[in-house]
Amino acid sequence: MGFRKDFLWGGDISAAQCEGAWNEDGRGPTETDYMTCGDASKQREVTFKNADGSYGKLPVLITSKLPKGAKYATIEGEYYPNRMAIDHYHHMEEDLALFAEMGFKSLNLTISWARIFPNGYKNGVNLAGVNFYRKELEECKKYGIEPIVTLYKYDMPVYYIEEMGGWTNRELIQEFLEFSRVCFTEFKGLVKYWITFNEINIINMIGKIHPEYSKQELFEELHNQLVASAKAVQLAHEIDSNNLIGCMNAGAVHYPFTCNPQDVILSQKRMQDDLFYTADIQVRGHYPSYSDRIWKDNGVILNISKEDKEDLLKGKADFCAFSYYNSNCVATSTKEGEKTAGNLSSGKKNPYLKSSDWGWQIDPEGLKYILHTLYDRYQLPLLIVENGLGAHDTLNADKSIHDQYHIEYMKAHITKMKEAVDEGVDLLGYTMWSCIDLCAASTGQISKRYGFIYIDVDDEGNGTYNRYRKDSFYWYKQVIETNGERLD
Repeated sequence: MGFRKDFLWGGDISAAQCEGAWNEDGRGPTETDYMTCGDASKQREVTFKNADGSYGKLPVLITSKLPKGAKYATIEGEYYPNRMAIDHYHHMEEDLALFAEMGFKSLNLTISWARIFPNGYKNGVNLAGVNFYRKELEECKKYGIEPIVTLYKYDMPVYYIEEMGGWTNRELIQEFLEFSRVCFTEFKGLVKYWITFNEINIINMIGKIHPEYSKQELFEELHNQLVASAKAVQLAHEIDSNNLIGCMNAGAVHYPFTCNPQDVILSQKRMQDDLFYTADIQVRGHYPSYSDRIWKDNGVILNISKEDKEDLLKGKADFCAFSYYNSNCVATSTKEGEKTAGNLSSGKKNPYLKSSDWGWQIDPEGLKYILHTLYDRYQLPLLIVENGLGAHDTLNADKSIHDQYHIEYMKAHITKMKEAVDEGVDLLGYTMWSCIDLCAASTGQISKRYGFIYIDVDDEGNGTYNRYRKDSFYWYKQVIETNGERLD
């Protein structure tokens, strides 16, 4: 059977991780602009200034919280990689030309909320931000690249956190809706595929990694985001009936570490906790039957109004998008097995799998597993919007980059994608993460390189910022030209 003729081959970029230009053309700061750089053993931190004038740091949670009275602040001697990133803002046309050279059919990109509303919708639209994204989307269309636009991806404007307290404040639902309205209206006709929130289920995983964080507030934040997403889906359909709006979840795959029935039940619960809880709501339009168990386990009481329930039901997703990088093993016994790392998740080390330089276990079979799992469960078209390998690349004297490890990673995963499609899964496309080197969300490092295109810059911002094609660039070009038939 193979992939559909209009399969959306492409790649992924993120405003917060690639644009830079953090204080240019009216853009307001975001929380990512105050995140330091980490590495495989050192967590990123957010820096701020307390009301008494003292400075502080908190571990990055991919959520919006500061101590009472604190404001985001720059600490001398710290480096903030997202502020410059790879300077895509000033290299946009060059970068899109390179994507077009590879033959991209699609590009998943994000729109920075802080470029559109730096200080909330009541303080007006930043037209320079609107014009930048219109130009970027027009460039996509010029090359026949179908844009897939994600509205929110880990880049909350500072204004909403400092002045409104972040996503625990229900007023942010309306703020997000007004941001969405501008995007749906201004870019009507330029965008068909939209995604409301990137990896919305990540909030669920934070509580496991940082038990000191209030579970009650986490679930309130998540509920408000789910309602905001559902309202945005309705609005998108009202503004343009051609719009297709997807949900997007981190593809959490949890295997039982042993055949002990308790491990099997635990893996089932973890899949419910980390993936199905949010995906079920966004696809089916209501909280699932096991929600009471999850709330009880976390000591949470949610106030879900009749209006919220109606909005969730009316705002069901048109397609189901997800990211996939690795799988995890879970066990009821704390004595067995080594721990491993992952995308805001951790578990027991699977002895049958190899790991990346950052400890993420490489599991192509897990991609096939989640494709079948999601399609069997929802019977909606699926879209893989993130899948890739972070690795150390070497820029040689002749400016070549031999990254066979990237090729082998994608070859293995695309092979399993094709198997799933041949077995009946309806898959719209594959936009790998990331088509160009950028700041890794987990560490802030550019040296954790995912892309087909090498950016000459290090983790301290030193370099020419020149773009160079890797071996994988030419390999992926061939994959697209043959619609996934040639993977050699």
